[in-house]
Amino acid sequence: MSATRFDLVTLDSPATDALAEFWSAAADLHEVEREDVDRWIVLADQAGLRRLGIQRGSARVGSVHLDLACAPVDFEAELARLVGLGAQVVDGPRHEPYGSIANLADPQGNPFDLCAYG
Repeated sequence: MSATRFDLVTLDSPATDALAEFWSAAADLHEVEREDVDRWIVLADQAGLRRLGIQRGSARVGSVHLDLACAPVDFEAELARLVGLGAQVVDGPRHEPYGSIANLADPQGNPFDLCAYG
């Protein structure tokens, strides 16, 4: 099993385009991925490294979540490992065009996602 790795920080926003425009200019990032018009936008640095995800959804000041990523073949086992560590499944797992995803919460209720791109 390959190790889970930190992928990116995700901001939840009802206005993803406006937030992506702001962070692109503020942090010298550019768009490298977009899904379902404006549901999901990924910004990368000049070297092409993914740095910030912006996801359409309800938001409150300070609401962010981490994305963790693993290989598609390890998704189910990694999900079970995280649950075994105390994470709770909030939604999913589900399979999207870009891969698999499960929305989770850590033992204190902080949201994070497990993603397997493929």
